[in-house]
Amino acid sequence: MTAGDPPLLAVEQVTKRFRGLTAVAEVSFTVPGGAIVALVGPNGAGKTTLFNMISGVFRPTVGAIRLDGRDLVGLDPARVCRLGVGRTFQLVRPFPALTVLDNVLIGGLVHGDGVAAARARAWHELDRLGLAGLAARLAASLTLPERKLLELARALATGPRLLLLDEVLAGLRPTEVDQLVAVLRGLNQALGITILMVEHVMRAVMALSDRVVVLDHGVKIADGAPATVVADPRVIESYLGVEEP
Repeated sequence: MTAGDPPLLAVEQVTKRFRGLTAVAEVSFTVPGGAIVALVGPNGAGKTTLFNMISGVFRPTVGAIRLDGRDLVGLDPARVCRLGVGRTFQLVRPFPALTVLDNVLIGGLVHGDGVAAARARAWHELDRLGLAGLAARLAASLTLPERKLLELARALATGPRLLLLDEVLAGLRPTEVDQLVAVLRGLNQALGITILMVEHVMRAVMALSDRVVVLDHGVKIADGAPATVVADPRVIESYLGVEEP
């Protein structure tokens, strides 16, 4: 992306109310094409609600969400996905009775060009992520790191321009975090996939992100370079905390 180009994703004054509860309040930010942007904040800050609005699960009460200039508000999740928004979920729930290959094939079916083409895409993504040797295994037999990669492969099989990662590193050991961070960096650098990630593993956020957006109680309280954001007193107070002397 060059200076003056429109962002790939633009979230503009987005609010989501559930009856009397305001889960997200007038949040605006952009994600440039080719960037990695982290969305962080305490539990209940509205991060997953925001992901649900971007991906078409929820409709904003107020505001606009645009992908490459096209308004996504009112489109169903399948349509949003076909336009180039792939997603993983906080709770990794593969289809346990299906093989690894068939789980990823399901993601490839979004293109509507037949099972054979979807299967080819599935093999490609499994090979890219080092899962080809597990293709015939049932998803129920996978370890947590393998299930995380499976979820990522299924999202990649949809052919995303924008990849939404909802706590993809949660529950992993430090070495496993480092391995997946390297995978995500490779996807971004080699394929140019833009990433918006909800994440609590701050060392991964610092290592991967070009920018960090911080939510607290549904309100954006910071947006900037990682080093600047983690030094912001509001972020320290609401999310990071202060280390004991």
